[in-house]
Amino acid sequence: MSDRTDHSPGTAGPSSFTPRRVVSVLAALAVLGGGTALAASAEFGAPPANAAAAVQATPDAVQRGLDGLVRDDGFPGALAAVRDADGHTRHYTAGVGDLATGEEVPVDGRVRIASNTKMFTAVVVLQLVQEGLVDLDAPIETYLPGLVRGEGIDGRVITVRQLLQHTSGLADYDDKLAADGLLALRDGHHEPRELVELGLSTPALFAPGTGWAYGNTNYVLAGLLVEEVTGNPVGDEITERVIDRIGLEHTYWPAADDRTIRGPHPHGYVALDPSAPPVDFTEQDVTAAWAAGALISTPSDVNRFMTALVGGELLEPAELEQMQRTVDAPEFDASGDARYGLGLATFSLSCGGTAWTHGGTALGYQTANAVTAEGRAAALTVTALPGSLDAARHVDAALDTALCG
Repeated sequence: MSDRTDHSPGTAGPSSFTPRRVVSVLAALAVLGGGTALAASAEFGAPPANAAAAVQATPDAVQRGLDGLVRDDGFPGALAAVRDADGHTRHYTAGVGDLATGEEVPVDGRVRIASNTKMFTAVVVLQLVQEGLVDLDAPIETYLPGLVRGEGIDGRVITVRQLLQHTSGLADYDDKLAADGLLALRDGHHEPRELVELGLSTPALFAPGTGWAYGNTNYVLAGLLVEEVTGNPVGDEITERVIDRIGLEHTYWPAADDRTIRGPHPHGYVALDPSAPPVDFTEQDVTAAWAAGALISTPSDVNRFMTALVGGELLEPAELEQMQRTVDAPEFDASGDARYGLGLATFSLSCGGTAWTHGGTALGYQTANAVTAEGRAAALTVTALPGSLDAARHVDAALDTALCG
């Protein structure tokens, strides 16, 4: 990993997706005999005749992109919100929101935004830095004594910054959870420290600060840090410090025992067996993600968050500058040249310039989103996991179209 830092969005290819995470899920499905998470579109069936293909009567480039994701890549449904620099938003839908009933995809429906949660968690940590309660370059041992130990792992030499930037050398716990099968992953309840222990059971991937490896273990530890320093649940801190502060009316931290998505939402699906109908994964236990990926939101709320973040509404200039200092993150997207800050990554645009991004993948949902320095923002969600890296690239291409069109 290069130790060069960059305060601009950098030169990453157009992706907010993490191929490693798709490959991990596909591998788990292969073990189960299920092939890919999403195979040919025929496996989901053609959209019922009464399904709305679009919000607009005459498809524009964004609508055509979403229609292509449903028609060519087999996603059951897709929805997007595109916000211009003046704050005006256009909404889009394609496909169906419920395969069982043929119900339309709700405009700006709620979805599981998965790893986009990491941006919220990072913001809270950086707010604590502003308040003098956390030091980015202090070892995590300072706040969670004795917790971070393992083969080649020592919390006395892993800093808070390295957790937020995925340069800690800690392994992700996701692969081990998925080894028991995706239904078990969907339904299993997990405590944060259990997740950390699972991540720490794998030897260190590299010495802290000498490489980059994306992993939820880092952000579960960040969530525990928030709780230790504030004395409050991390979900409450995210709600008060971010969600309520900037008025995200359709974003919420689900309770540990709440498997549902409240309000209008499309269903999310996983094809466990290519020869059988897809399985509805809309309702699921969120504790396997916690501070790394539990939030539920809408495309327009994600856009509002992103514009508030880069616009300086959530962090002081010094902390925002720290968040936007990036390092090489070659595994973050399909381009291989992505860069990653503190919970924030880069996205280069086909029309020139760059944007800030993260994105998130949950069982049944993938969200891609980005915002430019000028305040243009777009967020789109598809309601199944991509069945190939090509499908993932098509999602990112649709995002690029939304920002450049």
